[in-house]
Amino acid sequence: MAFEKEKTNEFTNIKKVIAIMSGKGGVGKSSVTSLLGVSLRKKGYDVGILDADMGGSSIPKIFGINSEKANISSRGIDPVSTSTGIKVMSLSFLLDKSDSPVIWRGPLISRTIKQFYTDVVWGDLDYLLIDLPPGTGDVPLTIMQSLPVNGIIVVSSPQDLVKIIVKKSVDMAKKMNVPILGIVENMSYYLCPDCRKKINIFGKSNAKKVAKEMDIELITQIPIDPKLAQLCDEGKIEIYDKINHLLTDSFSNKITLKLR
Repeated sequence: MAFEKEKTNEFTNIKKVIAIMSGKGGVGKSSVTSLLGVSLRKKGYDVGILDADMGGSSIPKIFGINSEKANISSRGIDPVSTSTGIKVMSLSFLLDKSDSPVIWRGPLISRTIKQFYTDVVWGDLDYLLIDLPPGTGDVPLTIMQSLPVNGIIVVSSPQDLVKIIVKKSVDMAKKMNVPILGIVENMSYYLCPDCRKKINIFGKSNAKKVAKEMDIELITQIPIDPKLAQLCDEGKIEIYDKINHLLTDSFSNKITLKLR
């Protein structure tokens, strides 16, 4: 079944839209979204991030812009720019207090998500990344139905339950006829700083097996890194790419190749 897609305003031109989703919370979906955005920006691409996780917004904090406010003019809503020029739009930029709870019903949230695509003055973007809330509810459904999504990235963690969780996300994308770019396994292992041995804190990964069974690609496996957690808490994630650029470069290279 085909759905009519929303159109951007006259001041916006977006080439590719990528949605990042997870079947459950707590797998680091927002940090994966941010890492991809930082790496793409470093390569010279114009990047925007639409924070669609309204009930658990963390993108502004990760980039250190959680106290910023969006400017609203006759043209529309201006996104907030990070230190490296990534454009971000989040509901927290429109609230009196960024930590105020969002107690809205599904239809209002869905309508707001559409407005973040149609009414925000994104300008020229090579990539718009959409950080979805966990699960397969109203917001992921609205975005897959209403926005011209070019591909989905599914974020998971290395646990037995993950196969069931990933399958739900993959099945949803397939039913909505949205291309699946692949799986990113976050918190895959911990690399001992002394002996360089990989330690499987959450158990042995079965991501390759799950990806093969579902006929999708395992894009990358991101290790547990205390430095990344620290930089996210401090709002300095844009520094992380300088520390671990081999990981982030490989991730973004695969995504750009898939969307050519």
